Amino acid sequence: MFEPENRGRLRLPLKEYGRSVLGAPIHYIPCLGECRILVVAGIHGEEPETTFLLSRALRAFSKPFENVAFVLCANPDGMTLGTRGNANGVDLNRNFPTSNWSPNAVSSRSVLEAPRDTLLSTGSATGSEPETRAIVELIQTLQPKSIVSMHAPIACVDAPEKTALVDSLCECFSLPWQADIGYPTPGSLGTWCKERTASGKPLECVTLELPRMSLEALFDRFGESFVKFLQTL
Repeated sequence: MFEPENRGRLRLPLKEYGRSVLGAPIHYIPCLGECRILVVAGIHGEEPETTFLLSRALRAFSKPFENVAFVLCANPDGMTLGTRGNANGVDLNRNFPTSNWSPNAVSSRSVLEAPRDTLLSTGSATGSEPETRAIVELIQTLQPKSIVSMHAPIACVDAPEKTALVDSLCECFSLPWQADIGYPTPGSLGTWCKERTASGKPLECVTLELPRMSLEALFDRFGESFVKFLQTL
């Protein structure tokens, strides 16, 4: 049931699926039936707009979705500490157990136009971080057909193929589709999904890169269209 006037708190049920390095519970919002889509926000702690927008949209609903589950914040320590990585300084989106995982540190930018001046660890090994292991186990349990991974602020929809889900996200956020983000992502959730196959097809992972906007402007511009998008899933 959609009740936009009742956004004061999240009324959907939460289930713990893991614990962070610092012991914070990591929750997901389960769906009523078979999970078709899993939406994941907040894997990078310096991208709070992903959690904010998803929460603001979901707080208008009073009942779980039939076939869509949600992770509001996959990196609670990073979100609390204001860091891109987790409490160990690991970029969780480079820590997934993929065949191309690299032990070499990765660099990030303080702002989009700046040089890559901040180094992050990829972990001591693939899946070394509890947050990574927890979300891998959650995906293996739920067995979704597609994953929407929310990031910011590159402003595009990144996916290998232009599927119906990609088209819908492009229309919802008025963003272009990109078949490739333009740089290698070893150990990422997207790369891990490509290596998970069912019936000869990889698990679809669509990366939604929100545009650079203030939280208020982001909701003002996309809040209604995002809710409508969610209602179609």
